[in-house]
Amino acid sequence: MKKKSKVLAFILAAALALTACGGGSSSSSSGSGDDGADSNAITDLVTFETQTREMENVFILNTEMAADLNVLCNTNEGLLETDAKGELIPGLATEWGTEDGGLTWTFTLREGVKWVDVNGNEMADCTAQDFITGLEWVMNYYKNGANNTSMPTALIEGAGDYYEYTKGLTEEEAYALDTSTFLDMVGIEAPDDYTLIYHCTAEAPYFDTVCVSACLYPLSAAFVESVGVENVLASNNETLWYNGPYTLTEYIQNNSKTLTKNPLYWDTDCTLFDTVTIRIIEDTTVGYQLFENGEIDHIDLSEATLREIYDNEDNQYHDYLVEKRARKYSYQMHLNYNKLDENGDPDENWNKAAANEAFRLALYYGLDFTNYWARTNYVYPLHCENVTYTMTGLLYTSDGTDYTQLVTDKLGIPDSDGETPRRLDTDLAQQYKEQAMEELAAEGVTFPIEIDYYFVSGDQNALDSATVLQQIFSESLGDDFVQLNLNTYVSSQTQEVITPHLQSFVMNGWGADYGDPQNYLGQETIGEDTAYYANNYSNINDATDETLIATYQEYTDLVNAANAITDDLDARYEAYATAEAYMLEHALSIPTQLEVSWQLTKVNDYSRSNAMFGIQNYMYKNWETSVDAYTTAQYDEFKEAFEAE
Repeated sequence: MKKKSKVLAFILAAALALTACGGGSSSSSSGSGDDGADSNAITDLVTFETQTREMENVFILNTEMAADLNVLCNTNEGLLETDAKGELIPGLATEWGTEDGGLTWTFTLREGVKWVDVNGNEMADCTAQDFITGLEWVMNYYKNGANNTSMPTALIEGAGDYYEYTKGLTEEEAYALDTSTFLDMVGIEAPDDYTLIYHCTAEAPYFDTVCVSACLYPLSAAFVESVGVENVLASNNETLWYNGPYTLTEYIQNNSKTLTKNPLYWDTDCTLFDTVTIRIIEDTTVGYQLFENGEIDHIDLSEATLREIYDNEDNQYHDYLVEKRARKYSYQMHLNYNKLDENGDPDENWNKAAANEAFRLALYYGLDFTNYWARTNYVYPLHCENVTYTMTGLLYTSDGTDYTQLVTDKLGIPDSDGETPRRLDTDLAQQYKEQAMEELAAEGVTFPIEIDYYFVSGDQNALDSATVLQQIFSESLGDDFVQLNLNTYVSSQTQEVITPHLQSFVMNGWGADYGDPQNYLGQETIGEDTAYYANNYSNINDATDETLIATYQEYTDLVNAANAITDDLDARYEAYATAEAYMLEHALSIPTQLEVSWQLTKVNDYSRSNAMFGIQNYMYKNWETSVDAYTTAQYDEFKEAFEAE
């Protein structure tokens, strides 16, 4: 990954210098046409998601959840795409660039792109006006809430002002707005139907990486007119219009989704499946049985299944085990600083503990997640170790240094020895534990401090993982200090747990929407509507502890200082690393893991998009597949060939 991202970093640096700125058992081809058909390729892919990752929204502009976007990146398309190396390639824009150091970006749009209904019938042309309509929708408070506003607010001239303007209107007034007022206030213009220009708040040489984020995706103006503004959010998969490679022809909540190849998709040379079915499974143990039966085409392996196969050379799948490429998500333990009980009253015992820095640092240094990582990667658990908030491989300095190395250097975290977690310091954790118990007892906090953790009911794998986590808390920190309570929700973690503030913490991962640290660090800032985690998980804006608030404010000031540096990328990254190190030194959020699991698969992952930013890694386009499972040896060859390019 470092080699690939170095290439991207070099391209950006060069630009700055130059511009100053089901079992697929079918044996027919999976391609759009018949020429050069691969007789061993899958035509109808069947993949899976677990119950915890069921989508909750089918309107791409109104969600920031990966579970939604992993599906919707197939039904909607934006200006650019990403390839298997994570580099930008043309999408709906055929050409793009900046001539003033990233202050102004011009995109030439592809002609002939169609909006279609769920059945693939032509509904309208996709033009520059649809990108204007989409951005107006995103930045209109009453139309879209605060979803996907952070990047346009930070990057596009006047976008934040328009958001605040609409927020001050009534819902009726905001709904009545067309794009005329928006165009007067916001730095976006369309000189003609196929030219789109963005004016940035400052030089942003990375702005094109934002184009693979949902915030800049188009919305058909004709669609809005046909259904009415008030009905857009209520639209379902059968009434929405699509411009991507597939339409969402079936959506059965907690059961399955079916994507069907768009017959009018612009890229007639690409390889698509006829259909992609995404099955919702209880857990990966059930999924393994489905793979054995030929009902799905790949499966992530649970710890028990991986152990069973890996430790037995006679197992039929022993020579088919494949370690997956790291996904783009950096997982954290997000503490809730305004926890409520089931009656809606503040959980004072937890809230005081979470606000206490010594308590947080006892968790930060004391929790040994090795057995938790083994749930994902039994063979090499430390491949899942995560010590930074930002994802490794996202971007590099001008000399090729991974940005996260700047953070670990500031924190004094050593390189991995492959045997011991790098952040673990039991002596320091004990010191902070004793300090926390003394300070919190003086505030009337009782021990052990009860910590409420939630997982979906009926998922055995989730229960097993939660049980391991419970043991880690007990063994790492002691039952006299903390007690992890295991609780369940039925179907929606957001509605049943997060919205009523019941959780003590959530283990959740963030994948960058664009290639800049701001997209990670800006999610945790205090007092800003665009900060996703601060507003939806940590609830820091509702906290009352003055010391905690001051710490968050200092972190926010450091992030905003880094935001202001636009003429020197190395200086910008250095400033962000200072802010990130400050966050971690105060354990405002606690990094937990990366996703590096094992699988059995009929898909060559080295043929699919693997960017560390954007939403397109699950676009089922140009995937190399086989009706027979790939062997470990074949995957080693795929990896070797890929890294040699």
